[in-house]
Amino acid sequence: MFSIIGTIIIGFIAGVIAKFLMPGDNEPSGFILTTILGIVGAFVATFIGQAVGWYGPNQGAGFIGAIVGAVIVLAIYGFVAGRSRTTTL
Repeated sequence: MFSIIGTIIIGFIAGVIAKFLMPGDNEPSGFILTTILGIVGAFVATFIGQAVGWYGPNQGAGFIGAIVGAVIVLAIYGFVAGRSRTTTL
């Protein structure tokens, strides 16, 4: 239970930092959406880290791992959002 709360808190901070590292037009401009994507990035980093064996079953992603996960999620979001904006008529 505490590892999930810790991942959410770290993901919140990682989302804000990832937004500063990856500014752009296709990135989410809202604070709430950016932090949600950061939290998703932290969960993705935790899942990948546990699958690869970097983290144990009850360990979450570290701060740097959460930032990297958040940057990856923001990049994917920017790619998908940019593509959907250009295909509308």
